[in-house]
Amino acid sequence: MNNIAKPSMVLGGMLLAGVSLAQVDYDYAEVVEVRPIVQIVEVSTPQEQCWQEEYLVDRNYGRSGSDTPGILGAIIGGAIGNELGHHKSSQRVGAAVGAVLGHSVARDIMRQREGSSVRQVETVERCETVYQSYEEERIVGYNVTYNYNGQDYTVRADRDPGDKIRVRVSVQPVL
Repeated sequence: MNNIAKPSMVLGGMLLAGVSLAQVDYDYAEVVEVRPIVQIVEVSTPQEQCWQEEYLVDRNYGRSGSDTPGILGAIIGGAIGNELGHHKSSQRVGAAVGAVLGHSVARDIMRQREGSSVRQVETVERCETVYQSYEEERIVGYNVTYNYNGQDYTVRADRDPGDKIRVRVSVQPVL
């Protein structure tokens, strides 16, 4: 590669040098017009809705759920049947018949207790969260038109700047 600089390289270097020599300053421009930018958005808000529900419930009172009364009835019935018999064989038959009858009586008593159920209406409160949606207009920015040195410019801003807007002024020599 030769050490002679090409004209395009020299011109590019001069332009870069000119940019680095630019002077930056700030000034204020008069705001001519501010137009809000409006967007329609959907908003959802949670709300709890509750209601009463009624339902029938069968209540069983005195229900034991145990087989003990039936077993006790059979034992007691067997003992009574055994005592009533005069001979050994009649005692056996009496014990067996007494056990069956005792169990049957105990089972009937248990069924009678289980049968004493009452139907009741119970009320329960149920709740759920529902979302109420609606549309709403929201300002998402502002189109600001301002005048600086007799020329109008437009910029988008996040907020309304008021009567004046700060502008950056860059001064560059033109060669």
